Amino acid sequence: MGDPSRDPAAGAFSTRRAVERYIGALNRHDRDEIAACVTPGFHNEHTSAAGVSVRGRDAYRERLASFLAGFEDLRYEVEDLLVDGDRAAVPYRMTFRYGGTPVSIRGMFRFRVSDGLIDHRVDYWDGAEFERQTGKR
Repeated sequence: MGDPSRDPAAGAFSTRRAVERYIGALNRHDRDEIAACVTPGFHNEHTSAAGVSVRGRDAYRERLASFLAGFEDLRYEVEDLLVDGDRAAVPYRMTFRYGGTPVSIRGMFRFRVSDGLIDHRVDYWDGAEFERQTGKR
């Protein structure tokens, strides 16, 4: 395989692998493994008012503890994985239990990958749907 910056197919392959590795780590609920999938300057951006954005691998790793505890049995089911060079889009169905209540929400991740690690993740999901299913604001 050539240099991903010079070989579009290799770059897309590297991006796909990074995204699949990251989502797999999320589904295994291991915050060290998840944090190992992102760059030191990682930007985790949420568009939902209910989401909490954070910058930096260490801050993200710390935030994962409460996220994983609050979203019990979290699972992301990938509906599609679209890759264009160092960018990827992943429509998903997220399922979990929140306070014992089963929840299922569709959303979309948008990723930018750098050197085989996730550098920027934008998460789009409907906070009103979370409120509807959980009764929580």
